Amino acid sequence: MSTPVNRFSEIFISKDRAYFDLFEEAATNVMHAAELLDRLLRDYPENEELAKQIGAAEANGDRITRDLINRLNHSFVTPIDREDIIELASSMDDIVDLIEEVSDYLGIYQIEAPMEQAESLAIILREATVEIAGAMPHLRDFKDLDRYTDKIHELENEGDRVVRTGLKALFQGGIDPMVVIRWKDLFDRLEEAIDACERVANVINGIVIKNR
Repeated sequence: MSTPVNRFSEIFISKDRAYFDLFEEAATNVMHAAELLDRLLRDYPENEELAKQIGAAEANGDRITRDLINRLNHSFVTPIDREDIIELASSMDDIVDLIEEVSDYLGIYQIEAPMEQAESLAIILREATVEIAGAMPHLRDFKDLDRYTDKIHELENEGDRVVRTGLKALFQGGIDPMVVIRWKDLFDRLEEAIDACERVANVINGIVIKNR
């Protein structure tokens, strides 16, 4: 027969698993959305159905975030600090929101063909989300996370370089000013999405420091 102490331990362990399960689900959804955007930009405008799938991923991300916040609101004990749970959930949700914005803007701005730098940024973003998804299972024991977060920081730096290259191409190419404005908007959203990946890495690093 389980003692009261054992029963309490089982409850807390169950709650711990639920949070980490949701983190992993959110990270997988983020990676899926980034893969869809990468395919959308490579195939654009041939496969516009991918834009609908990105919208579905955004809705799924919102649902996962709501589940995390609802669980947090009804939890007495949490496996990590409450503010870290909120920050981690919202940072991952931001990535998918920005991915959907890029997808929407491609249609709104009637982009005929993506710029090479936009395709490169989508690849960098996808690679950063792969690192996030790889890191999440290790959050359960706070081990072996540096190799994932370090890679995300490297990718963010690479993304900054590609954005600068893209902006230089825009302003040196004698392109219509309206086209410049549209592409700068798209570059900004892609850069923000990669920056959001770095915020996830920073939150993870902070969690590890607190729980050593």
